[in-house]
Amino acid sequence: MGFLRTILIILLVYYMLKLFAKWFGPRIFGYAARRTEKHFKGKFEQFQGYQNQEENTNEGEISIDKKTVRKNKDSEQLGEFIDFEEIE
Repeated sequence: MGFLRTILIILLVYYMLKLFAKWFGPRIFGYAARRTEKHFKGKFEQFQGYQNQEENTNEGEISIDKKTVRKNKDSEQLGEFIDFEEIE
């Protein structure tokens, strides 16, 4: 009797998950699509603003934008490399 009850519970949970996925799946994917669209729209507007800023500079005016360079600390801790040769 316990085995039959376990099988029925598993089937009930499976069909309930299937039903919830049918109801809430499109809403979840729609929400994710809207957030992604908002993110890309913001990045596009930021890029457009950067291009417009470059166009507004006067002739002869110099503007230097410098990016900071991060030094990779892992490469310093690697140690020595040994080149091996195959012996026949």
